[in-house]
Amino acid sequence: MAGIHDFEVDDIRGKRVKLDRYKGRVLLVVNTASQCGFTPQYAGLEALQKKYHARGFDVLGFPCNQFGAQEPGTAKEIATFCETSFGVTFPMFAKVDVNGDGAAPLYKWLKKEKPGLLGSEAIKWNFTKFLVDREGRVVARYAPNDKPESIAPDVEKLL
Repeated sequence: MAGIHDFEVDDIRGKRVKLDRYKGRVLLVVNTASQCGFTPQYAGLEALQKKYHARGFDVLGFPCNQFGAQEPGTAKEIATFCETSFGVTFPMFAKVDVNGDGAAPLYKWLKKEKPGLLGSEAIKWNFTKFLVDREGRVVARYAPNDKPESIAPDVEKLL
């Protein structure tokens, strides 16, 4: 795979989505969870979405239940939680695994493109973020404790 635009994923409603629909846009791909200490980051992610969407930016949220079983809900429960608790308007996708043999192909690719600290590919926790440029290349990886607002300057550089 050459870039993020080569992947297909399921959205939160189970509809197949070709990520080439985001060609020419800057993306922030995030593995999310509704019952995590970092869950309030949904507000910051939504703020980025609102601030930069018109300029060619999107947050893509991928719920994951691999860390402390902090995303146990169904797709409908997750979507409702995101909309009612944080007013999320950015695209949410089907629950995925980000580590292990069952990791989603997109996440296998993201981790290979931008390993974490000391070259580790494993994602350590919810709300790990990958910044992708307009050409579909991963340009940065951020730790769960990196707040969305701290990423804004990097987003602006790519816009």
